[in-house]
Amino acid sequence: MRVESTITSVSWIPSEAVKGYTKPAFTMGLTHYDDPPPDVITDLDGLRDRDAFRFANRLRVWAEFDGARVVAHGADGGLVMGATTVRLGPLGVRFAAYGLPDLRPEPRTGDGWITFRQTAGGRTALPFPRRVARPPYLRMQSPLVWTTLAVTLHADGRAEGTLEGASPFPRHWVYGPDGRLSLKAGITDFAAWAAQEGPGRTPWGDEDSPVLVTAAETALERQLSLLIMRDARKPVIRSLPAGSRLVRQGEPGSSLFLLLDGVLGVDVDGSPLPELGPGAILGERAVLEGGVRTATLTALTPIRVAEAAADVVDKKALAALAEGHRREEQLT
Repeated sequence: MRVESTITSVSWIPSEAVKGYTKPAFTMGLTHYDDPPPDVITDLDGLRDRDAFRFANRLRVWAEFDGARVVAHGADGGLVMGATTVRLGPLGVRFAAYGLPDLRPEPRTGDGWITFRQTAGGRTALPFPRRVARPPYLRMQSPLVWTTLAVTLHADGRAEGTLEGASPFPRHWVYGPDGRLSLKAGITDFAAWAAQEGPGRTPWGDEDSPVLVTAAETALERQLSLLIMRDARKPVIRSLPAGSRLVRQGEPGSSLFLLLDGVLGVDVDGSPLPELGPGAILGERAVLEGGVRTATLTALTPIRVAEAAADVVDKKALAALAEGHRREEQLT
């Protein structure tokens, strides 16, 4: 029996993700944040040509099983590197990126399964002056970016893909064999990424970085997030440390929240519900149901949220969103 699958990560810089002395380059328009990639990817190379992402990691795998035994297998794919565009007035200059060799170790096999792994990444050619902790305390090269993908094929035809490791920046989204968005890295950490001292603590040295993976939010939430971030009334961006409460059940509230980064715990009447990752929109039920928060939301990691007025989104869209957010009913 032949089993095949594909997994692709797409990495991009979301709005408000850059901090510190490099942020003015984005706010002044010298370079740009990226729009979120589409829900479904049908032309990865076309997206790259439109400067729609920073880099991608594409892994295609297959295996032939004779019963529970793997008798043949193969993998291909690798890095799809974008470019960085810098603008000076009406002019734009594109800096090609520098890709590192793909890392694809021999797959691991077991009784009725085989697991493939692939790391792909590199760095932009644009100089990126930054402080580091060791002499000479200043590096001009940009830090490395990467993702590590894994796919396990089973003799019964199943295929399971995951994001096993990634650089702490930029944002990483993962697409399954049907081209649909399925997973996300839950946290970006620009400061940790900018402090990278060299390749030693990367997959091309001696270690990978673990990544907190969350499920993708709904397509409706992705549409509404653009309304929130692009409204003429800019949302208020808030950062909260792990362990802090965003809202408490029973409190009055009338604003909407878009989770930009991190993971939130959800609690209703003392019962925990599934955690939420970047892209989730929250608070709509308070707007529709009398102005009272219906759940307690707790930052399980450091988080960044955009807080916006409720009228940024029309009531019909909020009602459709709320219908899908009755998580306490889905668990009963």
